[in-house]
Amino acid sequence: MALTVRKGVVATAAALLVLAFTPGAAAADPDPRIGLGGGWLDAEEAASNLEHLAHVDKPAGNFDPANPSNFSYVASDLAFKGDVAFMGGYNGFTVLDVANPSAPSILTTVVCPGGQGDVSVYGNLLFMSVEETRGRVDCGTNPAVGTRFQGVRVFDISNVSNPQQVAAVQLCRGSHTHSLVTKPGDNDNVYVYVSGTAGVRNDMPASCNNNPASGVDPSRWRIDVIKVPVANPAAAAVVSGPRLFTNPETGAVDGLQNAPQTPRHPSGSNWSPSPVTDACHDITSYPALGLAAGACEGNGILIDISDPANPKRLDEVADPNFAYWHSATINNDGTKVIFTDEWGGGTGARCRDTDLPEWGANAIFDIVDGKMQFRSYYKLPVPQALVENCVAHNGSLLPVPGRDILVQAWYQGGISLMDFTDSAHPKEIAFFDRGPVSPTALSLGGFWSAYWHNGQIYGSEIARGFDTFGLKPSADLSAAEIEAAREVQVVETNPQHQEKFSWAASRATARAKFDQLARTCTTTITGTRNGGLVVDGVTCLDGATVRGAVTVRPGASLLAIDSSFSGAVSSANAAAVHLYNTSVSGAISVSGTTGSLAVVDSTIRGAVSLSGANTPGFATVVAGNQVSGVLSCSGNTPAPINVGAANEVRGLAAGQCAALD
Repeated sequence: MALTVRKGVVATAAALLVLAFTPGAAAADPDPRIGLGGGWLDAEEAASNLEHLAHVDKPAGNFDPANPSNFSYVASDLAFKGDVAFMGGYNGFTVLDVANPSAPSILTTVVCPGGQGDVSVYGNLLFMSVEETRGRVDCGTNPAVGTRFQGVRVFDISNVSNPQQVAAVQLCRGSHTHSLVTKPGDNDNVYVYVSGTAGVRNDMPASCNNNPASGVDPSRWRIDVIKVPVANPAAAAVVSGPRLFTNPETGAVDGLQNAPQTPRHPSGSNWSPSPVTDACHDITSYPALGLAAGACEGNGILIDISDPANPKRLDEVADPNFAYWHSATINNDGTKVIFTDEWGGGTGARCRDTDLPEWGANAIFDIVDGKMQFRSYYKLPVPQALVENCVAHNGSLLPVPGRDILVQAWYQGGISLMDFTDSAHPKEIAFFDRGPVSPTALSLGGFWSAYWHNGQIYGSEIARGFDTFGLKPSADLSAAEIEAAREVQVVETNPQHQEKFSWAASRATARAKFDQLARTCTTTITGTRNGGLVVDGVTCLDGATVRGAVTVRPGASLLAIDSSFSGAVSSANAAAVHLYNTSVSGAISVSGTTGSLAVVDSTIRGAVSLSGANTPGFATVVAGNQVSGVLSCSGNTPAPINVGAANEVRGLAAGQCAALD
């Protein structure tokens, strides 16, 4: 399925872009990212809603001081195991202690040249991609001697300060990137999907060939699947070469896009790279859903990975604006997927004020009945200098309950946080940026990747090293939402491998829901209201006083904080009722709530009855309250909880709330 863009839409987008980048076009202050001073290790910085916690320079021997952009020393992707970070690179990888994100330290550096150097970890194993012909099996630094190696290395990292290579799987096109795939219930094996994009080698393995698609078993138009026995990684071997691009009707292995849709890129320039699908660049696996998304040069594809050794293509899309389908991210509930376009291959300046928002951008799709439906583009919303390589690159989800948020690297465009909860209207909610590596010439640099791991954001900076960031509360992301995200802890974080996030009920998750609903207020009351209040829409009270009873109509929402009601509160079939730090001089009766229900840190001078709430994914929270009468709860699904904050009940605590005092 191809996307089409009407000329009128393109013209409108261009006009808006010019307006946004025209000085004086708006009254708002200019974006602080514009005009940052350059320098290798002393460039100016700008940030919004992110706190730069620390920076660690590349270790000695892993950079060229005469040329910080030397491709042989590029820092590449990141992986994490507990409090340890692994930063890949073209010359090897660096291991860092991140137990204190404000003061990370280098534990060791493994010199092992071979290009790309993307890493991932599983238990005590680390996997590393090798693509360049200078790679040697023994990690030697002299490419003129030794046995050549292009493929996936396996290291034992049981001692993270002294990794040891235990396997090296040779591949026909090397490994540009790789993806870990696990099978729920199988703890004995891990699978590695390999995306090889280099030319077919002629030295080894013997089965490698450069046959055309119509020839015998061509080494192109496939991925490689390595099966790794966890207890015996030395036995790692290729077990299949799935043809994910095959035309199901003709059987042709080159069944997807084999040429650009137009002779030249929509910008008028030559295609760079060319969107021809003979390999995948990245495949992001989501084993908990049995699903993967492949960014495959000329196409984006959905893949069934329920049988990891034999993945099957489910759907495919193409886009006339995309030069190179580069990477993919699936949202937590598997209803959306983002693909990135690495227009310019990562080395070009592609965030100029003349570049349209749909070039070198993210494309966001909804997944509906197993098919992808295009919704919108997202491009870094500020122009970058002509000396800054900039285009959409690697990122990950933030585990904020109820929202879809991506933190993403844009090379020398810095780091951007994108909220795509509304897939048709994504927006930036935070950023960090530095000035160019060189203020006078286009020099390779910037963030290769930016990932969330157990409470912080970490970035791999191509020419400069390693950075850590903390989120700052803002109008777009509250303190409770940040705290709820930080409560989600995982054992490992890997590029191109997604864990399914889940949230334990807590004060933070309950308050995060309140904060999210508060952004949708249709009516806000802050002063004194004489007489009763009938709630329609989403009515928000902040420090308000209501001298009378409060009635919430069916389908409406009441959000009250630091407020007081001199009468009773009644609600039947409301969408949501949230009371925080609020006093009620009467009874509370809430029944049939359909969205969310919370009564927290409030004083109720009467009985409280909560019944029939059906709020999937959000347990009714009754916590830290003082209740003068009976506290009775019945028929609520899920059952009410107090998140560890007992209620003081002078009457009887009954039914589902019997144990909440």
